[in-house]
Amino acid sequence: MKEDFYKYQAQTSPNPLAMEISHAKGSYIYDKNNKAYLDFVAGVSACTLGHQHERVNNAIKDQLDKYSHVMVYGEYIQDPSVEFCKLLAENIPAPLNKTYLVNSGTEATEGALKLAKRVTGRSQLISCFNAYHGNTMGSMSVMGFEERKRAFRPLLPDVDFIHFNCVEDLQKITTKTAGIILETIQGGAGFVEPFDGFLTKVRERCTEVGALMIVDEIQPGFGRTGKLFGFQNYDVVPDVIVMGKGMASGMPVGAFTASDEHMNLLYDNPRFGHITTFGGHPVIAAASLATLRELVETDLMAQTLEKEKLFRELLVHPLIEEIRGRGLMIAPMTPSADITNRVIMKCQDKGLILFWLLFEGKAIRITPPLTVSETEIKEGCAIIIEALNEVQKELGL
Repeated sequence: MKEDFYKYQAQTSPNPLAMEISHAKGSYIYDKNNKAYLDFVAGVSACTLGHQHERVNNAIKDQLDKYSHVMVYGEYIQDPSVEFCKLLAENIPAPLNKTYLVNSGTEATEGALKLAKRVTGRSQLISCFNAYHGNTMGSMSVMGFEERKRAFRPLLPDVDFIHFNCVEDLQKITTKTAGIILETIQGGAGFVEPFDGFLTKVRERCTEVGALMIVDEIQPGFGRTGKLFGFQNYDVVPDVIVMGKGMASGMPVGAFTASDEHMNLLYDNPRFGHITTFGGHPVIAAASLATLRELVETDLMAQTLEKEKLFRELLVHPLIEEIRGRGLMIAPMTPSADITNRVIMKCQDKGLILFWLLFEGKAIRITPPLTVSETEIKEGCAIIIEALNEVQKELGL
């Protein structure tokens, strides 16, 4: 199987981890030798409720027994899609009340960028340096990391960049700007949080010049930071929310949400301003609905902050310089990318899955399922400390 994996399946890097998966349950993934790995990555923030969550699985099975794909997006009324959009609207601030369901976070980004241009009649887009919003051409155009996109130019014109948390740079948002897109917490950059009211100041500047504020909640969204969406921690209401990843507990999905007034501009002049065949797929929507119901009907979101405290208490080591992030989206920072690489690989050998961040080589990604237990957190942190001790000894630090 490994030989066929390299021969027939396109790769994303020269050195994939290439673990052969047998099955997964709760917070654990098992390889073909039935070795258990405690999962502190959750499919890169996607498996919100862990693996094989009963409520999500039952919703998928029940929907499969009724119908699967029947019509392109937006033509037929399908219960799980409508119910999800309604429940979402009931749990976010007005006027954000209409959701367009798509297939992935990057498609949601594409739709949001189009919406900003349609609403304002303007062309300029602004993003942040070290931002990541997806890997299709429009999303890549607002990626703030030239090394990753240089080979694919030309990309969208009229895109400018500001520094995250730099208030002075907000003057770049002008009456020529259609919208600014920014992550609530910068993911690839190393789980960098906004500070000193930065998001509020972005909101104020957008309102002043008539530009749309688009927040990318693809990673922070769906309970990972203690609120349903990360922006709810910072006393701000954007014009558009982009979401994906954890929305359906591991199923492929994305969406963008805006006001009724704004979203309705996409269906006329021109008609079909954004279209998708499989967006709002009823089976995926059923998984999304089950995930959202579990989050709003339990205290899982509040628990993330208590679990964050436990991680911070346990992950104390001379090679951990700081821990960035919020809730169950945190990143211990080591002195170098080499140390981080060694720790991640040692932990995998010891049965703990960690991962990297896109642009910040010193960061260790910790984004476990929201359902991770206190016992599992203690187990995983003990492995991390053990790996750090070994690296410290090997390097004579």
